[in-house]
Amino acid sequence: MDQILPYLPESVQQILLHLPEKDQQMLEEIRCRTERPLELIVAGQKWVPTDHTTMPVFQKEQAKQLLQKIGNYSIYTLEEELKRGYVTIPGGHRIGLSGRVLTEQGRVLRLRDVTFFNIRLAKQKIGAALPLVPYLYNRQRWLNTLLIGAPQTGKTTMLRDIARLISEGIPERYISSRKTAIVDERSEIAGCVEGVPQNRLGMRTDVMDACPKAEGMMMMIRSMSPEVMVVDEIGGKDDTAALFEALNAGVTVMATAHGFTFEQLSHRPSIKPLIDAQLFDRYVILSRRHYSNKTGCRIIILDQLGRKMTATEGIWQ
Repeated sequence: MDQILPYLPESVQQILLHLPEKDQQMLEEIRCRTERPLELIVAGQKWVPTDHTTMPVFQKEQAKQLLQKIGNYSIYTLEEELKRGYVTIPGGHRIGLSGRVLTEQGRVLRLRDVTFFNIRLAKQKIGAALPLVPYLYNRQRWLNTLLIGAPQTGKTTMLRDIARLISEGIPERYISSRKTAIVDERSEIAGCVEGVPQNRLGMRTDVMDACPKAEGMMMMIRSMSPEVMVVDEIGGKDDTAALFEALNAGVTVMATAHGFTFEQLSHRPSIKPLIDAQLFDRYVILSRRHYSNKTGCRIIILDQLGRKMTATEGIWQ
């Protein structure tokens, strides 16, 4: 929270500072829409003040000030970010941007007028992936694994902790550390700022930040000789081809993909060849769960053929 507050207008800061402590801990998103009321997402739900006061309206001038602060008062430093539509700030927090787009011959050049902001708070959950280890590690090696889930089901949170465990090793389970490569196209796994990861990833992890996945995987194999490759949100044909190359090169792959079920994912043209070839040894299906004062997920683990092995609950907050 302290890392985010300096970027925000005074009126927004005051709302956040006066949130109940429990709600502060479970705050996930701060959505600022020009000339619309501020919106806070707490534990997956829109937060409503208990005293029924109205939320402050986010003004056009505040949008300009927020963008200036993100870019350290130099819009030219945001040139690449305005093409991608998001900025990663210290702490690994990610600010999504949208508004009017400047195009040339049907190609997006950059965002011109940024009027909508989605500030997603990065919350690394150390140990979140420990319950998965008995299913993802077998006979002295990590198994090729695909994590599947809808948005905000914790895929990246789980993938990040898997990468940390692989890099650090788990001495109490006699699991040694491995050379780990992360291709972080959207700067969400490592949360790099100026190339330096803001999240704990282990001492043996190398990161290729803000690089297209397919190209990044090949670059990592050629330059960093990883034992395990970690990549988020696979989906395109180029991603599939790169994954085939990595797996055939003897590199273990840990990846995520959007989807509600294994069956749904198996019908996606870009993912189907990977499933048909049985290149993944494990599939982990994540779905969000809400408890009385916590959030977490339900985890279903499938084997190479899509057969259910186990189901468990994971609580993060």
